[in-house]
Amino acid sequence: MGHEIWFTVLLNKLLAGVVTPAMTAVGIAPADPAHPIPNFTAMEILVFLLLIVGSLILKGMLSVENPGKFQHIMEVAVEFVQNVASEIIGHDYERFVPLLGALGLFILVSNILGLIPTLETPTGYIPVTLGAAVAVFIYYNYQGIRHHGPLGYLKTLWGPIWWVGFLLFPVEVVSNLFRLLSLSVRLYANMFVGKLLEQVFGAFVPIAIPSAMMGLHLFVSFIQAYIFILLPAVYISLSVAEEH
Repeated sequence: MGHEIWFTVLLNKLLAGVVTPAMTAVGIAPADPAHPIPNFTAMEILVFLLLIVGSLILKGMLSVENPGKFQHIMEVAVEFVQNVASEIIGHDYERFVPLLGALGLFILVSNILGLIPTLETPTGYIPVTLGAAVAVFIYYNYQGIRHHGPLGYLKTLWGPIWWVGFLLFPVEVVSNLFRLLSLSVRLYANMFVGKLLEQVFGAFVPIAIPSAMMGLHLFVSFIQAYIFILLPAVYISLSVAEEH
């Protein structure tokens, strides 16, 4: 296990006595029972806590007459997600906005967390990005089954011409599975490489180049969060469409 950051150390001290027996009970015994929580999991937990605290703060300061800067920023973010969902999903897009918004916020905060000294970017680890991709995969397929029914959803993968379906269905299944790889690896690779470049250039040029790389990291963080809103919206749109 690599160097533990302070938040990981804190969680392991508080929760190791609970996490280790739970992992062992399901057949996933940690390599070090005293340190079952890795850095990327600790960072995910920190992101969740930050989002919850931010939501509570926003709820307490909501105002129609005198909205603050934080409320303005979040209203712009919600409107942005609504516009993306409306343009891509179309009819009944409103019910997908909470998921897309929460997903985008989680990815964005995770991406930029590593810019804070002593913390890391959890999306620079493949288990985190793969977990987010699996959640999206399960969600949009569930929405497709809910909309069409189990047999109806399979029929959309089979295609309108029954004899072509023998060729089309395997391609559709592989294409759906490939979305897991596309979502997870794209985000992981961008954040991992960005972190690596910051470390490499930071060792040679202590100030100027690392500052530029941090700016690039911030830019890429927003782009990747946008992609993680855009692509799930596309997948949802395809899954609930009447015709493929």
